[in-house]
Amino acid sequence: MRASTARLTNSPVRLADIEFPQANRLIHRTRLAFIHLDNLLGWAKRDRDGRVDGYICAHLPDECLLLFFRKGEAVNAASMHMKGREVVTIAEALRRMQDEVDRGDLTYCAAPLEQLAWMYQSCAIAPTARVVDPRHPATFLPAMRHDNVSGVVEFISNGRVNYLLFEDGRLTAGYMCAQQPKQTLDQYILSLFEPGADGAAPALSVMMFPPVSDMPAQAPYALVQTYRELYWRLADEVEREFPTESKRRVQRASAALTAPSHVLGLLSVPRGQDPPDAVVRPEELPEALADFARQLLETVEVVMPGAAPTILRDATREHRYVLQAAGFYNRLPWRVTW
Repeated sequence: MRASTARLTNSPVRLADIEFPQANRLIHRTRLAFIHLDNLLGWAKRDRDGRVDGYICAHLPDECLLLFFRKGEAVNAASMHMKGREVVTIAEALRRMQDEVDRGDLTYCAAPLEQLAWMYQSCAIAPTARVVDPRHPATFLPAMRHDNVSGVVEFISNGRVNYLLFEDGRLTAGYMCAQQPKQTLDQYILSLFEPGADGAAPALSVMMFPPVSDMPAQAPYALVQTYRELYWRLADEVEREFPTESKRRVQRASAALTAPSHVLGLLSVPRGQDPPDAVVRPEELPEALADFARQLLETVEVVMPGAAPTILRDATREHRYVLQAAGFYNRLPWRVTW
């Protein structure tokens, strides 16, 4: 299979060459056609050897997809492509892999959680480019000290991705892609500037972004569907009380929400329709649903005092344990008794 010539945005680095640091390589680079993704995800959850912090790196014709794992559980996903970088839903990342089983490949590696957080951060925000002169490698570290740089530097050389943490110009930590056991850090950094076998200068990309210590988790699709169902059950209970006014009350409550609009957009998608592709954190779902319920039921209380707890109990009974664990009821002014 011929490697794609697509390049990372604003850089000479080919997406097909991208390789990240790893503590252990669980699956070497393998054609996607030979990988059963559902079995791989199930193994990562069940098997002791698979329950690790790590990532899947999938090289597709026009992008490099990253799927992040915490203790074997897929928690987030991101994409590096010709137009930039972005966070994507886990479901969308898996769908893209399945669509390119004939032309893509996959690597599954274990890695420290801090490295995973930096990998995610480089795609979640817009990193800042830093100019590096490939002809003078010895000036790289002195220039960082001179500029008093603080932050994570993503240094890509011919596809090898390295993460260097600087504090006030001093290199304090990092994760290297292919450092040899007897190679010092200074020697390895100099090797990143070495020309290729044809004498051509290496394809370099140097970006900076603030460090983070942890990586947020996405809400799984099933959890989003649960909260969508709860949204419409609340609307159904109000409709039983106000058959001719429920639609107007729901619309008014939604318009008055202060919760993130993309979360409400997911919850309010009509039954039978697929929700739009959007990345949502688990804690945003009970927050948005509670805000909606408060706005909706306050209008009910004006007309029928004392009805709100009954509507809440009837609408959420089947999922009350999930909602209690998420602190949903604590966000509301009414006490629900079971």
